[in-house]
Amino acid sequence: MPEVSVIIPTYNRSGSVVRAVQSVLDQSFKDLEIIVVDDGSTDDTEGRLVPCGASIKYMRQPTNRGVSAARNKGIENSSGTWIAFLDSDDYWLKEKLHVQMEFLSQAPDAVACQTEEIWIRRGRRVNPKEIHKKPSGEIFQRSLRLCLVSPSSVILKRSVFDEVGLFDETLEAAEDYDLWLRISCRYPVYLIDREFVVKEGGHEGQLSRKHTGMDRFRVKALAKLINSGVLSADQEAAALEELAVKCTIYGNGCIKRGRQEEGYFYLSLPERIKEEGKISLNQV
Repeated sequence: MPEVSVIIPTYNRSGSVVRAVQSVLDQSFKDLEIIVVDDGSTDDTEGRLVPCGASIKYMRQPTNRGVSAARNKGIENSSGTWIAFLDSDDYWLKEKLHVQMEFLSQAPDAVACQTEEIWIRRGRRVNPKEIHKKPSGEIFQRSLRLCLVSPSSVILKRSVFDEVGLFDETLEAAEDYDLWLRISCRYPVYLIDREFVVKEGGHEGQLSRKHTGMDRFRVKALAKLINSGVLSADQEAAALEELAVKCTIYGNGCIKRGRQEEGYFYLSLPERIKEEGKISLNQV
């Protein structure tokens, strides 16, 4: 049984997925398995991966079901004690897993840690803005505004999924925001303040470019979390406060674009949750 299962979801990224796989094969930490989940690609992804042979476990979904379904399939078919994710347009530096596993061996109560990243946008390195700076430890309240955990940098104890559940396949976007909130309200997420991931962006195919009104998905994640009853009183108050902010932004945006009914629904949502305690997520 490997210590770490590395899950690489991919969809029509034959030009970069081999580089991602190779960066895992080049890791100085070797007690791992690599699971590539091809989420219904229509390019030559499968052919490009043939030379990897037995070095990887290749799984193909016949249709494109989204990154959450691909990651979940990888988790369900993995056998490692720890789970690491790598987006197929990103890649790792060779000491990434070694440093993380060394950290975790010295922190036996830790269930999650991530590293810093090198951000590349349209071929040029950029520095993250202040709001994107990653905290370490108790990150829940700071993560309410936006996701502060990068899937490609995190390593997570497998048993955590038994407690919090897998990625939410009903969310078209912000699926990582949703999962890390469910985790960080229960556990610290530690940061290793060194850059071990090269994260490329600014290209077609990213969910953040595909979807407008991202706060709609974050609102649903927050409403679901508040409904769950797992939050402490302080956490719930903070979540409700952030929910009101996001509902105001998204609701006013809807009204501005002529979608009055939708807009007023979102503007009234935080107060309705306070009054009713819960609200049907089918409405969000």
